[in-house]
Amino acid sequence: MNIPGWGTPERSSGLLLHVTSLPGGRLGREAHRFVDWLADAGQSWWQLLPLAPPDRYRSPYKARSAFAAWPALLAAPRARVTTADKLEFREREAFWIEDWIRFSGRGGALEDQVRFDREWRELRRYARERGVRLMGDIAIYVAPRSADHRAHPELFQTGAVAGAPPDAFSEVGQLWGNPLYDWSALRREGYRWWVERLRRTLRLFDVARLDHFRGFVAYWAVPEGDRDARRGRWRRGPGRALFDAFGQAVGPDLPLVAEDLGVITPPVERLRDELGLPGMLVLQFGFDPAQPDSPHRFENHRENRVVYTGTHDHDTARGWYESLSSETRGWVDAALNEHGIVEPGAPWWGLIRLTLACRARLAIVQAQDVLGLGSQARMNDPGRTGGNWRWQMQPGALTPGLAARLRDATESTGRLSP
Repeated sequence: MNIPGWGTPERSSGLLLHVTSLPGGRLGREAHRFVDWLADAGQSWWQLLPLAPPDRYRSPYKARSAFAAWPALLAAPRARVTTADKLEFREREAFWIEDWIRFSGRGGALEDQVRFDREWRELRRYARERGVRLMGDIAIYVAPRSADHRAHPELFQTGAVAGAPPDAFSEVGQLWGNPLYDWSALRREGYRWWVERLRRTLRLFDVARLDHFRGFVAYWAVPEGDRDARRGRWRRGPGRALFDAFGQAVGPDLPLVAEDLGVITPPVERLRDELGLPGMLVLQFGFDPAQPDSPHRFENHRENRVVYTGTHDHDTARGWYESLSSETRGWVDAALNEHGIVEPGAPWWGLIRLTLACRARLAIVQAQDVLGLGSQARMNDPGRTGGNWRWQMQPGALTPGLAARLRDATESTGRLSP
């Protein structure tokens, strides 16, 4: 049985790599080469981060637009754009493009989006021909003073900003600072802003990861001006109503992945399961003997899930393994041995093989893990303000030998792309 709306085999796998992490950090030749490598490695998916213009720290999760693409990703930033091209794009993307042109305040904003659309369509066509599908990422929030925040102030709250409550990892919680949605105002307009955002995403991707899924059930609202998130409180999100609006717009089987990491409550699990959305698992979270019931433990994995060696917010498999205490490392080694996985001198490949062997229908591996890179190649450390989002792969790093090794691991676990 396939994941509803995905149109893919029951078991498949892929790599997580953002466009900025390609050699040169752009589309074009290197993106096509990466698709070729994925196909040679028997992979069915390329997962990316949001393509939107990032903030000054290069975070795509605090983007200047929820709809526009970042022109810096273009391989041919001066390619010719005809009047007919502009008219067609302007009509198709009428909901947001005028807001972006005004926000940009410079000539060429429309042409940049047309160029990106053209390059992206070609990449998606090429990937589909090679048996590779593209998975995108929808950040739940927009950046303060972004194009969307300015164009639709009536859809956002005042007096509170987004964050996360204190937990075992942070005594003061997380203060994100993004504007919060006024869900009552969004409901009155039939959730159109969100529906149009989903439509835009699905014009670019086959499937999308929905960031901070639990925020659609309840979200942490922090008083504006607070220095940390301790005084925040939970407020109700839109729940099922938003997804019913999605279903009316794009069909009942939503091609979405619910990012349900962190402290997840029964109401969040119920909504995810009612919608039939696959949740997420992270192998790195599954080796604590004090948490035998953790959903991230290998033996507790479920079929309707997407399992990761680690996400963009986690350390690489090698960096994580090398940072473990000798006791925890022993638990990991024991788990690998239990499943007949022996990778002397390359325990990160053991973790890749264990991820591919799990029960979840889709397995995603970070490109850094295939390359055997340590913590210096980590994409993002949420506890650090600078130095994130900058890792870039060296030209030719993904060799035919690595493709063959991953293909072998993929075939032996029943995930090989046909």
